[in-house]
Amino acid sequence: MRVLYISLIVVIIDQLTKLTVKGIKIPALGINVEGMTLGSSINLIGDFFKLTFIENPGMAFGIEFGGKLTLSIFTLLATFLIIYFIYKNKNEGFYFRASLAFILGGAVGNLIDRLFYGAIYGYAPLFYGKVVDFFHFNIPDFNLFGKTFYSWPIFNVADISVTIGFLMVLLGYSKIFDKKSADESTGTLSSEDNSVANTENQTDINSDNQVTIESEIKSEKQIN
Repeated sequence: MRVLYISLIVVIIDQLTKLTVKGIKIPALGINVEGMTLGSSINLIGDFFKLTFIENPGMAFGIEFGGKLTLSIFTLLATFLIIYFIYKNKNEGFYFRASLAFILGGAVGNLIDRLFYGAIYGYAPLFYGKVVDFFHFNIPDFNLFGKTFYSWPIFNVADISVTIGFLMVLLGYSKIFDKKSADESTGTLSSEDNSVANTENQTDINSDNQVTIESEIKSEKQIN
């Protein structure tokens, strides 16, 4: 299960970047990060790529799915399901497990926002928090799932990780399942070979027994 280190690294980077953008104050620990003002932007590559601080109540890339509580519970269940898949496939190749680990890291990163940020920052109860987004590419308008976007949806490190994981699954789909098919075929051939070998051995044994019986009959006739 060392592959879970990938998920852990993703979560740490995701949360550090979010807290830097949003800001956080913990006087007892001497932590005081001012952060950005909600809705403000910092240009990094002209007007094409910038940091824009927004809070997203929906799914990745601003896609909406039910209410906040429904989305939080759905994400929590999905997280446990991914952990189960990783455990169940612990003997599979690293590539497949790594893709699941990237998806898990991204899911947990955004789940932390939804579960705790509302309570931590005092604007909502547990399970009703909003996800912090900040990576902003300013591109021409486009439609996605029936919704018009006036620039590429603002996203975060967790969204990037989930996307990487899904792309790995899609790009490696044939590789993963071709390997499984080959392993299954090899197992089938091995079973057939063993069956043939057992049949041949049984035939040899029967032939030896027949020869022995015939020899005994001849011996008895000679004695008589």
